[in-house]
Formats: sequence, structure tokens, C-alpha cells
Amino acid sequence: MSKKIGILASLVASSLLIAGTAAATEQTPRVDQRQQNQAQRIGQGVRSGELTYRETKRLVNGQQHVRKLERRAKADGDVTAAERARLEAANDRQSKRIYRQKHDAQDRN
Repeated sequence: MSKKIGILASLVASSLLIAGTAAATEQTPRVDQRQQNQAQRIGQGVRSGELTYRETKRLVNGQQHVRKLERRAKADGDVTAAERARLEAANDRQSKRIYRQKHDAQDRN
């Protein structure tokens, strides 16, 4: 069981690290800040035991998906209003998922 906790910690740590490097760009500061906040919420859920291994893995994958959308939006050098709206919607969905998983009846034992 402690091996899984170690894996969770490394997943969350890598997610925080990637979110921190993404914040270096100036085009999407709101998206970057939300990504960082959501990664911290996931990390807090792991530390408190509110998130199971499987839940954490899914949430981290969701964070990576939003980062992938952001990279695609920035690929041409400009983030349009439509791309920004899509990123905000993806962050909204991810935020709701984090909330639901942290507040369900499942706990890591």
C-alpha cells in the first residue's frame, strides 16, 4: 500500500512541477493559475486520504489533458478568444471532477 502512496505523491509532484513551468508563459495567466490551484487541490486530497489511487490517477490525467489543450492553443503563437473559452471550459469540468472525487464517500485506507 505504501508503494501506491509513493506513486501518488510522485504523480502529484510532477503535476505541480509541470504546472509551475507552464506559468512562465504570459498568454494564458488565468489558465495557468487555475492549473496550479487544481494541482494543489489534488495534492491536498492525496495527503488527507480523500482521494484513492485510481481517483488521483484519473484527475492527474485530466490535468495533463488541459495542459495538452493549452499547448495546442499556444502552438501558433496566439491564443484566440475561442481557444481561451475552450480552456476555461476544460478547467471548469476538471474543477468539478476534483470536487466530486474529494467529497465522495471513498477514502484511501
